[in-house]
Amino acid sequence: MTPPMLRQLRHDVWATERLIEHCRGLEPEQIELTVPGTYGTIRRTLAHIVAADERYLRRFRAMPEPLVDDDTGTSTLDELAVHLSNVKEAVEKLFAGQDFDADRVVRDARRRNPADPPLLITSWVLLTQFAHHGSDHRAQIGTILGAHQLPAPDLDVWAYGRANDAVKEERKSTISG
Repeated sequence: MTPPMLRQLRHDVWATERLIEHCRGLEPEQIELTVPGTYGTIRRTLAHIVAADERYLRRFRAMPEPLVDDDTGTSTLDELAVHLSNVKEAVEKLFAGQDFDADRVVRDARRRNPADPPLLITSWVLLTQFAHHGSDHRAQIGTILGAHQLPAPDLDVWAYGRANDAVKEERKSTISG
């Protein structure tokens, strides 16, 4: 049986993959669009999503260096896709081979202010934030696209379920007689 948290993270990565693929069809100037109330440009927001995914997972396992630099917002979609494939692999490895202990406490000394004491964070909080964070920022990109009359992909859990044959219409069998 697949753990529900793994399914949630798989959806998150899938949705970001789809959004990156969708954005490949945009003109270069459209990737730089933004609207007030969002994180920033489409490119910068995508970089922020992938960089945060890497930082969340780095608390559990080593991630290939260098991580995405979301401060510059200069990563290409190809670069983000490569980093996201590392995220996808790390998510699978996190749950592979043994039961993941969602109640395990992780010591996190990486603080914005190095003088701040380390945080003790229960694992489920980090992974739930991973999924929430990505969803929140993908919705912001959807807002940017919609505000500029550009189409947005369907990234919700229903679309993910359909893509994975987990949501389908019941077919009535016909009995000839």
